Amino acid sequence: MNNLIQNKMSKTIFYHAGCPVCISAEHDIINLIGKDNVEVVHIGENRSRIEEAEKLGVKSVPALVTPNGNVLHINFGALIADVKG
Repeated sequence: MNNLIQNKMSKTIFYHAGCPVCISAEHDIINLIGKDNVEVVHIGENRSRIEEAEKLGVKSVPALVTPNGNVLHINFGALIADVKG
């Protein structure tokens, strides 16, 4: 497990870009695992977190990164490259 995961991963992180697919997935994730158990990161608004998402293995959004570092790509909203512009 890399240092970024060890230092940041005390709970699940949900990365998204704000598209309708992402917003729908955000609501479902929060309903499933609880708002207190997930950090929601809108990388369209918080672009400084894009590099972090890439280092964790996120290739497209919406994506969920579990505390042990597994990346779960959910449906398909946008490639990280497209969000970066």
